[in-house]
Amino acid sequence: MLKNNFSDFKYESGTDEAGRGCLAGPVTAAVVVLPPDFQNELLNDSKQLSEKIREKLKSIIKEQSLSYAITHLFPKEIDEINILNASMKAMQECILKLNPKPEFIIVDGNRSLNAKLGLVSVFGKQFSKNEIKILKSIPNQSIINGDSKYLSIAAASVLAKTERDAYMNTIHEEFPMYNWKQNKGYPTKEHREAIRIHGVTKYHRMTFRLLPEQLNLDLEF
Repeated sequence: MLKNNFSDFKYESGTDEAGRGCLAGPVTAAVVVLPPDFQNELLNDSKQLSEKIREKLKSIIKEQSLSYAITHLFPKEIDEINILNASMKAMQECILKLNPKPEFIIVDGNRSLNAKLGLVSVFGKQFSKNEIKILKSIPNQSIINGDSKYLSIAAASVLAKTERDAYMNTIHEEFPMYNWKQNKGYPTKEHREAIRIHGVTKYHRMTFRLLPEQLNLDLEF
């Protein structure tokens, strides 16, 4: 059974991301503040759930959460600041969208939410001094495998996964040869073979190892 809170604060948020290991598409973060007495027996790490269950939970989480936010960070920014920093920045942007702000934040993984605050990039959002101050002011704790331990992180993992999947389904219609509707941009054999045959698109992450041998990619899109 997943736990409600890590801290003693009443309004604690959980945050997680989806799509970190993909070759194409955004990295997507979500943050969720659940009611202190929230319970749901289905809710778990999104990777352990079927698509049908995730979609069912998405509606429940959005309806019953006290607040939530979702952020996509796209390939140009991922390539500029690297995927680890992009994942963290997406979570930070989510926190800034919440109103009211949470009193405490639990983060899936092993990095503090305050890692790389105020990172300057060409393609993405620039944090103001006030926004950095807000992020610094909220205590937070990273929790390894937090999405299988705490309800709010599991809820965030579900929202991040379902929103990212929906985005990949949309861009699949533009480039169906990569079958993103099925592989969601992950480095499957089918996806890499499509890259080898058709080259790359504006949705691919150019700093990633798109092909094992990196042979003759068509860089025009």
